[in-house]
This record gives sequence, structure tokens and C-alpha cells, in this order.
Amino acid sequence: MFGGYYIIKYVLAQMNLDPEAEQKEQNRLQSAAILRRLDDPKSNQPSTSSDPRRPRKEDLRLTQYEEIILQELVFPEDIPVSFEDIGGLSDIIEDLRESVIYPLTLPELYANSSSLLAAPSGVLLYGPPGCGKTMLAKALAHESGACFINLHISTVTNKWFGDSNKLVNAVFSLARKLEPVIVFIDEIDAVLGTRHSGEHEASGMVKAEFMTHWDGLASASTSGRPQRILILGATNRINDIDDAILRRMPKKFPISLPNASQRLKILKIILRDTKLDKDGLDLEYLSRVMAGMSGSDIKEACREAAMTPVREMIQRQRQSGQRIEDMRAGEVRGLRTADFFLRARNPKPAVAEKGGKDEKEWSTESSSPIAEDLQEAVEEIERPD
Repeated sequence: MFGGYYIIKYVLAQMNLDPEAEQKEQNRLQSAAILRRLDDPKSNQPSTSSDPRRPRKEDLRLTQYEEIILQELVFPEDIPVSFEDIGGLSDIIEDLRESVIYPLTLPELYANSSSLLAAPSGVLLYGPPGCGKTMLAKALAHESGACFINLHISTVTNKWFGDSNKLVNAVFSLARKLEPVIVFIDEIDAVLGTRHSGEHEASGMVKAEFMTHWDGLASASTSGRPQRILILGATNRINDIDDAILRRMPKKFPISLPNASQRLKILKIILRDTKLDKDGLDLEYLSRVMAGMSGSDIKEACREAAMTPVREMIQRQRQSGQRIEDMRAGEVRGLRTADFFLRARNPKPAVAEKGGKDEKEWSTESSSPIAEDLQEAVEEIERPD
């Protein structure tokens, strides 16, 4: 009788009836690797307090849902972005240092003070696309030394009813074990948007679960100190975020298009490792004609302009009959102001309509809308009053 029981048990184990068993095992192995790194002395730098900045591996007992969330963990030393890499936004950066970084990293300084000095439970970065919201969030995590959970909507979405709520619960339970932690939600309007009557029941339950746990961050931990967990969101559609979510993010920073001085600083940062023609490059002039461009637009304009000297070198190699592989990086000339407008000065050949199709649909000619915008800006500046 007992022999039959063990035989059946063995057969069922070999059949592996759990369809997600392989994924769970993969999550377990990856979580173990991350936990080993948490124990790495090189990653476990001491803070100003007597407690270590990071928890020890043996203190962590993770559920299967926490292991899933742990896959989203990014160590601050792995983030190659600092505040020095951000052009402008100095006022916002200083405010973030005072209201977020110091309370997260120096809890003893604020422990005996009023609770009003604790880090806010939520911070929202909002503004047009390409203005550096995500980059600022990464720099904030890097400078603070906090663990960075880059939470994706797909991570907390599960086909099994109720599992999404358990994953949301795991976000906060894991954050408490790893604090200080920054939970970053990019495009937060897509995850925690305005609730409405036609919304799916599961989506509404996830939002309610998230807000309930979020409110719990305001209470002190078992040690009596404020919890060092921050929810950081970024969006370019602030009006689509639920009002209850906005209330839980008291710190809101508008990240707008850069002004002339900020554009100049962005140009200097982007081009700092690029070979420049000092006599033929006027950065102040470029910063003026780039009015209305975001930081992302400016980077794309610099990338396109930096290709011009390389194209010229390739053409010279071909015309001289030499192999392109024999080119030397030092032979490429420095970047000039004119390189930013070259594509705009070369008119694209007209493309005849085919079968009533629109010209843009049929054209295979590469376009450079940024260069065209720059040329329009130049014409606007040089146009007499």
C-alpha cells in the first residue's frame, strides 16, 4: 500500500503538472544570484549609521511573488547616470537632494525631528517627452545609493485571478526588506490612470491594492524609524493619472523644455567626448537656434551631425581607391557648426506619386526633420524685422 503511494507521488512529480514550474525555477535561480550580490562586500557599502546600507542575504526570506519583483531590481552602482550628466535642472536636483536623498540616506538626522521632515512617500516627474524624466530618475537612484526597482506594468499583470494583487503586495513587502528603496514607475498614467465605470474589475482591484499599501508607507517601521521607501513616477500625461494617486505624490516636479543656458549645457555634456573643430563650432549659436527642442532632440541632432565627418572620410577613402577598413579614427576631422545643417541644405529629390499614394509613404529617402527644424530656426533668427 505504502509502496503504491510513493510510486504515484514519484510519477506525479515527474509529470510536472505545474505549467509555470520552469519559470518559477528560473526566478528562484536569478533571485539567488541577486541575493548573493546583496551579500557582496563590494556592493554592501556601509552607510553613516551603525546599520548596513543593504540587508544581509540570510535575513531575507522571499515568497515566490517577491522573487518575481526582485528581477526588476537595479543596483545603484549599475546605473551609469549621475546628476553631472544632466544639463540644467539644477534647482530641481537640489530640491530632490534635500527632500528625497538626505531623508533616505541619513535617517538618523531626521529620526529625532518632526515627521514633516521625512522623505515624501511619492514623487512625480512630469513634462513633455524627451526632456529627461527617466534619466533624472536613474540619476536620483544612483546618487542616493538606494536599491532601484524599475517596475513594469507587465510584471504586476498576471493571467491568474488575484495574482496581480499578490504581486502588488510583493512590491511593498520586498521594498521593506531592501530599504532604502526607490520604486520607479515610468509612464505611470498607463498603470495608475483615472478610474472609470467601464474599467475591468481586475484593474480596479490592482489600483486599490496599490493605494492601500502606499498609504502604509506613512507609518513607522518596527524600529520606530520612518520607512525609507519612495514611489517615483514619470509621465507626460499628468491629467490621465487618478486624483487619488496624485494626492499620494505630494512632490511634483515639472520637467519642461530646456532654455538657452540649459541647451548650452546639454550640448557640452553630449559633445564632451566628441572631436570638435574649436574654430568652426559655435555652441552658443547652436543653443539659440535649437529653441523648442527637448534634450532627446538635441542628442539626436548631435548624433546626426557627428556622422557628417565620418561620411566625408568614407567618401574620400572610396574615391582614392583605399579600403574603408584602413581608416583611422584620428584622421576624421572635428565637428563643425555647418554639420548640423548639412542635411537641411541638401534638397531631397522629388518622388512621383504611384497609384495615388502619398509622397511620404512611397519615399525611401532618409529624412532629417531635426536638421530641417534647425534650418527654419536659423532663417527665423536671420530674418530682418
